[in-house]
Amino acid sequence: MLNGSPYITQYVQLEEKGSSFVPIPEPGKRYYYVFWWHKIPLGHLYMEEVGIADLGMEILDVIIPTLTHYKADKQQIDHIAQAYSTKDFLEFSKVMDEILSPYRSLNIPDEVDVSVVICTRNRSESLKKCLDSLSKQICKPREIIVVDNAPSDDSTKSAVALYPSVSYHKEPRPGLDIARNTGARLASFPIVAYTDDDVSVDRLWAFRIWETFLQEDIDAMTGLVIASSLETESQQLFEKHWGFNKGYRDIHFTGDFILKAPGAPKVWDIGAGANMAFRKKAIEQVNYFDDRLDVGAAGCSGDSEIWFRMLANNMAIHYNPRAYVFHEHRKEMAQLHKQLFGYMRGHSASVLIQHAQNKAVGYKKYLYFKLPNYYLSLLLSGFPNYGFRYQTLWSEIKGLISGIRFYHNHKHKPPSTP
Repeated sequence: MLNGSPYITQYVQLEEKGSSFVPIPEPGKRYYYVFWWHKIPLGHLYMEEVGIADLGMEILDVIIPTLTHYKADKQQIDHIAQAYSTKDFLEFSKVMDEILSPYRSLNIPDEVDVSVVICTRNRSESLKKCLDSLSKQICKPREIIVVDNAPSDDSTKSAVALYPSVSYHKEPRPGLDIARNTGARLASFPIVAYTDDDVSVDRLWAFRIWETFLQEDIDAMTGLVIASSLETESQQLFEKHWGFNKGYRDIHFTGDFILKAPGAPKVWDIGAGANMAFRKKAIEQVNYFDDRLDVGAAGCSGDSEIWFRMLANNMAIHYNPRAYVFHEHRKEMAQLHKQLFGYMRGHSASVLIQHAQNKAVGYKKYLYFKLPNYYLSLLLSGFPNYGFRYQTLWSEIKGLISGIRFYHNHKHKPPSTP
């Protein structure tokens, strides 16, 4: 098996497969399966070049932890395993519905009070795919705002003109977090949802976001991000080592995530900016995104840094895997090198910003001791060929060093004003 040979992506709706459950994989090919039950994501599975005629227990190994999270008891799990092994789809379906029907939400309104913000720059073709997916929402957000961030032409404005219900706003100051803040200020509704122009959203995405905020104690939300394709080595490397997929089970983050972390709190594990939402008043309360971070500035981590401030202010964040989107990873290695340089540049700048806010939580030790040791171990492990995971190490290390310099050059920079 060679890293980089394509995975065939199979999105498997288990309720539709009858007695076959899953298509039989073709010998000698690699597969990436994602499993659902009535649009509730349950897990994913990589199948390598092994020519397995029957996936057998491997599917159950993937979905049973998620079903247990949804409060399936031992008897139900045993019934599911038995029904699957005997291909008794009727029994399998009955028990799956018993477990998951409380989460299916059949009473869905036509619209919800959500403002969707998409920040973009000179990527009109990707943007149109994103807007197409938003136009197919079963439950529509009341507002969609495209923030065109320091564009070099009118291609984004022309693309948005094709969608009469979408609002266009040009933000001349470069910087993703400047654009995010502009979107938040423009938003007319109490929930502000963000996605990216290289994302397609599920048809229930806006509804699932709105549904999350029915919990009055939730201030922000992140959701599941699934790779839309894993055809190239670059896409596979990113998904396996940097991917935005944070799992298929709900996670609730509170201030304890900051206060009781055994080391530096890994706020970057909370989710991804490609699929996040906030109460507008919560963004205002923490004084918006730090515009020193993300694309157009340090390079990344404006999302995780605002989550840090929210948790430090005793707010709550819900990772909701039922609100999911599909992300198109960079296809070329040159694009990935540039992306990971920016990620690590923003990462080191953000952890220093977080250290300045709270010196007790361990970010300085993490940046200057743990990360160097981690990269030293990778350099030794990858020697001498530096293939697959190891081929981007130098871009990442240079990004880390650049981010430290960026922070020290900008640590006293005041926030920009609209």
